[in-house]
Amino acid sequence: MISRHACRFILLMFMVGLNLRPAMSSVAPLLSRLQENAGLSASAAGLLTTLPVLFLGLTAPLAPMIGNRIGSERALSAALLLLASGLLLRVLPFPGLLYLGTAMAGSAIGLAGTLLPALVKRELPQNADLLTGLYTMALCLGGALGAGLSVPLMQWLGNWQASLVSWSLLALATFIVWISYAPSPAPKPTLNLPTGIPLVSLLRQPLTWQVMLFMGIQSSMAYIVFGWLPTLLIERGYSEATAGWTMAVSIMCQLVSALSAPWIARLHHDQRPALLLVLVCTALGLVMLLAAPLAWRWPGAVLLGLGQGGSFSLALSLLVLRTANERLAGQLSGLVQGGGYTLAALGPFGVGLMLQAGATTQHIAWLLIGLIGVCCGFAFFAGRKRQLDDQSGQLQVYHR
Repeated sequence: MISRHACRFILLMFMVGLNLRPAMSSVAPLLSRLQENAGLSASAAGLLTTLPVLFLGLTAPLAPMIGNRIGSERALSAALLLLASGLLLRVLPFPGLLYLGTAMAGSAIGLAGTLLPALVKRELPQNADLLTGLYTMALCLGGALGAGLSVPLMQWLGNWQASLVSWSLLALATFIVWISYAPSPAPKPTLNLPTGIPLVSLLRQPLTWQVMLFMGIQSSMAYIVFGWLPTLLIERGYSEATAGWTMAVSIMCQLVSALSAPWIARLHHDQRPALLLVLVCTALGLVMLLAAPLAWRWPGAVLLGLGQGGSFSLALSLLVLRTANERLAGQLSGLVQGGGYTLAALGPFGVGLMLQAGATTQHIAWLLIGLIGVCCGFAFFAGRKRQLDDQSGQLQVYHR
């Protein structure tokens, strides 16, 4: 039997997870309209899609320090309030607020996304793996709702500003529910700063860079899709609504592979076959959507979703599989997610620069295929069955 406390926490976790993707996915279907009405160039639009990812990467490593200082529960409350404020601020008719609000939303997502898994491990440690799957489901569902409902909300509410600001209501409602029913604070901080080996020792290990660069490139592909896929599809002849729903279908398909990819990876000696499989699916999906005839859009959306969901899930799994203990996993996670997401921010901005320079969707498609090829190289090395271990007093890599 699941206790009432557990059920309440699972619901809270799911509600928070729902809020951590619409801030990014809701902009993409409306980006061409924002460019037209707000006078944004392609590079300015690229900056808009880059900011949330950049600030996500910059603030995620700060979450343990903030959680230690004010408590994880209060820190998550502050993150939800910051998210609601940023989503509201970005639609106000004053210069610069669109970018400031977007940066605030990205910072809030970075904080909440780092704090919540630690709370899950503390509250329900015996079922942390199953709850991680449920958390992934909430992320995928929130991203799909943001992509699929943006244009219908704009048509129903009358303008793009009202469509975007409506997501602040979800964040505000979650904030109210969270502060009303959040778990009791732990007697001492649960997010401790790493006290083990120096971080510079981790940075000297090639395995650290292999995992970080795999995380960064696959995340960059994901945020390019979040930021630019509907715009690229509209340029190919899709309507705004069809482009939004195509991305929504792709994001919903991520749920299937996010849950199944780790199980598939267990069928082999190491994770290389699974990593390469999901990257090939991503490549095929992009080709079908951006270069193949329009009739291939639904198979392309499905393959892209399966590939990206599996890539994200396996990237998170590598943080645990490549380390021998919880302390090292925390250190590697901070480095990989901070560095990886900061690197990922270059992707959406780069696509904006390419479009401003006159690149076509096919040019962008083949560039993305090239990036996936590079990512396959890092996946081949990161997927080998090795672990970082510090039991000898020094950080070493062992074959497992």
